[in-house]
Amino acid sequence: MKLSIKLFILLGVFGLVCAVVYGFLTRFDELVGFPGLLAVAAMSFMLAVYLWLVDRHTGGVLPEDKLDGEIVESAGEYGHFSPWSWWPLLLGLGCALAFVSMAIDWWLLMLAGPVAVLGLLGLIFEHSRGDHAH
Repeated sequence: MKLSIKLFILLGVFGLVCAVVYGFLTRFDELVGFPGLLAVAAMSFMLAVYLWLVDRHTGGVLPEDKLDGEIVESAGEYGHFSPWSWWPLLLGLGCALAFVSMAIDWWLLMLAGPVAVLGLLGLIFEHSRGDHAH
């Protein structure tokens, strides 16, 4: 993880230097490249800080950082997923319809919004009712 932190810091510094050089070359008249490069640098620094905090919280070397690390050392629970659920299909259909509405016409968002909201609410609350309630 320490290598990732150093790489993101290096990428942030590179983005910051590129932004300053780009800004001077364009006399800060171009309003897309300079803020975009600043955003890349800011995101890189934010990722470096996040990884540093995670590294400090975990307090050690991750299995993928060790030269003799095994795959099984990273095993564990990654979350709870429902293989029988149909709600992600409805959510995906609503999002696809919203994406298509940008190409066709904006009024289709009125159809896509309720479908996506219904799919999202069903996905969130599917373990609150019925046989699989917690």
